[in-house]
Amino acid sequence: MTASLAIVPIELCGIAIRERSAAPMASLSSAPVTCRAGVQGDARGRPGKRQVTVLSLESWEAACAELGTVLPWTQRRANLLVSGVVFGPESVGQLLHFGSLTLEITRETDPCRRMDAAYQGLQAALRPDWRGGVCCRVLSDGALEVGQQGRFAPAPAQGTLQLT
Repeated sequence: MTASLAIVPIELCGIAIRERSAAPMASLSSAPVTCRAGVQGDARGRPGKRQVTVLSLESWEAACAELGTVLPWTQRRANLLVSGVVFGPESVGQLLHFGSLTLEITRETDPCRRMDAAYQGLQAALRPDWRGGVCCRVLSDGALEVGQQGRFAPAPAQGTLQLT
C-alpha cells in the first residue's frame, strides 16, 4: 500500500534506540525527537539525511515470511516501526507526521552485514522493495508514543500553503 500522492493514516508500532553504534537496541514506549538530536538517546541522531530510520511493519513481516521465521523488529536496528504504509523509491521527499513531529524521507536504508549476524539470510530478505526501511531527516521537533496515529503525506509543493 504505497502512497505517492495521497495522505495515508499510519500508526507508530515501536520506538528503539542504541546508545552507541554496535550496542543492542533498547525499546521505548515514548521518546522526544528533535532536529538537533533525532530520537533522544540514539547514537545516530545527529543532523543529516540518516537522522532517524523507519521500518514498515508490512515490509518487515514480508521479509520474515520469506525467511520462514518471526523475528523481533529491533533486529533491523531501525528507530521507528510504523504500520499502514510500504515504502519505495517514490517515498523520497515525502513526509511522516506525528503530532508536531515531521520527518522527511531522504533515502532507502541499506541492509548491512549486521542483519546476517542477527539471522542468516536477513540481509538478502530486506533488499527487495525497500523492505529495510527509510532514512529520515527531522524537520520539526515532537514527541512520540507507541500507538500514536500519524500520517504519511507528500511534501507540499514549493510556494503552496500547507494546512494542518
